[in-house]
Amino acid sequence: MLKIISFDLDGTLVKSSYADKVWLEGLPKLYSKEKNISLDKAKEYIFNLYDKVGKNNKEWYDIEWWFEKFNLKKPWKDLLYNYKNHIDLYPEVVKILENIKEKFDLIIISNAKKEFIDIQLKETNIKPFFKFVFSSLSDFDLVKKTPDVYNQILNILNIKSSEIMHIGDNFEFDYISPIKIGINSVYLDRTKKQNGNHTTYSLSEIKKFLVDY
Repeated sequence: MLKIISFDLDGTLVKSSYADKVWLEGLPKLYSKEKNISLDKAKEYIFNLYDKVGKNNKEWYDIEWWFEKFNLKKPWKDLLYNYKNHIDLYPEVVKILENIKEKFDLIIISNAKKEFIDIQLKETNIKPFFKFVFSSLSDFDLVKKTPDVYNQILNILNIKSSEIMHIGDNFEFDYISPIKIGINSVYLDRTKKQNGNHTTYSLSEIKKFLVDY
């Protein structure tokens, strides 16, 4: 029996514009100001370092680590809050959560650091919808949502794989990974490039995956 609906966060419930603004605009601007160099030079230097560190290393996602590496004086939390106006919820999200919250427990499983998760949930006012919030990085020290992450969450929640459904916009880590341990998953393809019985183009369509529950 299905008891829990799990959602990815970035690209699924909220748009990626906030994270992009922090990493691609905010951090270079701050570095440019504190080091007294041009913004173009700051971007070139920082973006090259992003590439060198790489998305497979947990430091790539750690805003505090970058502030320490660059020896920046301004608190990293200030940077996150300075760009909070760019946090943008997908328009269908609240209605969908309202419609399913009475029948299912709702949780979030994201690979973002808790610092980014917390501010986005707070600013969009959707935090009360969720019983649990998990970060693969902050909670399990893993860069991606591997099958092991989902398995650990099953153990924490003391549920079977058949009792949870996961929905997210990354084909490998929101769809394939949970399927590998028996979790029913739905791939949210907002680009509308993928076809399949377990693919949807909008969260508004997820009801069709819940008709049997």
